[in-house]
Amino acid sequence: MNKITPLGLSRIEAADYVGVGVSKFDELVQLGQMPKPKKIGSRTLYDRRLIEQHFDELDSDEVNPWDEI
Repeated sequence: MNKITPLGLSRIEAADYVGVGVSKFDELVQLGQMPKPKKIGSRTLYDRRLIEQHFDELDSDEVNPWDEI
C-alpha cells in the first residue's frame, strides 16, 4: 500500500519538513518567511506546497559558522 503525503502538516510536522525546530519555525512564520497556517475545523495545518514555495525563497546567503568547521 502506498503512503500518501498529506498536503496539511501539523506545526511539528511542518517544522520537521523544513528541517528546523518548532521555535525557529514559529519565528519564520512571524517574519513571513513561512506561510501562516490554515484552520480546518479544530485543526491548524500548514500547506506543504506553500512551505516548499517559501523555502525556495529563503535567502541562502546567510553563512553558518559551523559549516566552516
